[in-house]
Amino acid sequence: MSDQDIPLSPTRPYLTRALFEWICDNQLTPYLLVDATQKDTMVPVQYVQDGQIVLNIAPHATHALHMSNDAITFSARFGGVSQNLYVPFSALLGIYARENGQGMFFDPAEYADINQEQNALKSNDQEQQEQPKKKPGLRLLD
Repeated sequence: MSDQDIPLSPTRPYLTRALFEWICDNQLTPYLLVDATQKDTMVPVQYVQDGQIVLNIAPHATHALHMSNDAITFSARFGGVSQNLYVPFSALLGIYARENGQGMFFDPAEYADINQEQNALKSNDQEQQEQPKKKPGLRLLD
């Protein structure tokens, strides 16, 4: 197996965590730009405009903020009501500082390629599961 055959994990979670830390270290306000139409995204729909939402993820504005390699989860108040949010990295369009706009916006195709690979793997697994299995048997060896 060559190095080109090894699937690499997406860079988006790592870059997001690094930029979040940099923004907070400089006493700026980290904002996320999220595609609210993506599958499994849980955000307050009443604040979505044109399919997107901007979220303030400053430490003082969130509770239990967690950035895994799959998603960003936290709770925040919207109109005085606490809500749990779930933002898969495939829905994250960018992270930037509110005060100066510095940050990074991501290529939406990065996760489109990964989703196609995962779907191909799932269909291969399903084909293998659908094949009839042989009954187990024992043989005596001399």
